[in-house]
Amino acid sequence: MKHISILIPEGHSSLTNIEGTHQILSEVNSFLINTGKPPLFTIQLIGLSKETSQQNGLFTINPDQLIQDIKKTDLIIILALHGDPGKSVELNKEFIPWILQQHKQGAEIASFCIGAFFLAATGLLKGKQCATHWKLAHEFRSMFPDVKLVDDKIMTEEDGIYTSGGAYSYLNLLIYLIEKYAGRDMAILAAKTFMIDIDRSSQSPFIIFQGQKNHEDEPIKKAQEFIETNFQDKITVDQLADRFALGRRSLERRFKKATSNTVSEYIQRVKIEVAKKNLETSRKNVNEVMYDVGYSDTKAFRIIFKKTTGMTPVDYRNKYNKEAIFS
Repeated sequence: MKHISILIPEGHSSLTNIEGTHQILSEVNSFLINTGKPPLFTIQLIGLSKETSQQNGLFTINPDQLIQDIKKTDLIIILALHGDPGKSVELNKEFIPWILQQHKQGAEIASFCIGAFFLAATGLLKGKQCATHWKLAHEFRSMFPDVKLVDDKIMTEEDGIYTSGGAYSYLNLLIYLIEKYAGRDMAILAAKTFMIDIDRSSQSPFIIFQGQKNHEDEPIKKAQEFIETNFQDKITVDQLADRFALGRRSLERRFKKATSNTVSEYIQRVKIEVAKKNLETSRKNVNEVMYDVGYSDTKAFRIIFKKTTGMTPVDYRNKYNKEAIFS
């Protein structure tokens, strides 16, 4: 039997993560029992107090056990913790020595979505790859520069530590863990039962590029706004440097620091975001959309679009455009 510890944090966490994880892993036990095999998981909610208030008192959760009661576990699951990441860590810092001790004893650890902030606060992600919700990628990088954040991945695995991307991608990580612990057949059965898209590896199709402007570098903000207003045109680094009275090297260094993108990456992301919107909502074909955002080379546009979204322009349009879906 594998002991699964679902941490019930203080503050505001994802009830969906709690209920979904408990239900799916319990169902795997039922599948096994129905085939004459013993259940695989002992699933427990583990907390710091006997009653844990959630979502400003709207819900109360009664953990099965407190951390001091659990001497050995096999898998620790860290839920998405909402609100200010720093405050969430402070509220739940009593978990950290226990997590570190369990990891030292061989426990694996999985974080869901923005639970990666809390996992990173333990120090266990230092130098490792990590996924989280794409909306908070810049904030994560600012807080944990020694962690290798991968914006596009649905999940990561390294040295028994797992992370999942945004929101419901925790389901993909659960299916992955079920396959690891119970085998491919059981993972497929769970995926089919709960209608989860098995083997999804990227969250790129879901990323909405909004441009990181939560910084105080005003010339860089103006450069960003110029790019976003004039994306159809050919914009060069030298042109931006001259326009905002900055040296080329200074502009590139400050732009990367402020936005986590190089200038050329930012220009591409803006163009592709506009192209995505056009493919979602308009009747234009791919070539028309390509020309509208300033590309003239079909092959280059397809390569950049697929690198950014994980899909070809045609596949993206067919997935998200209502007329394409029902045609």
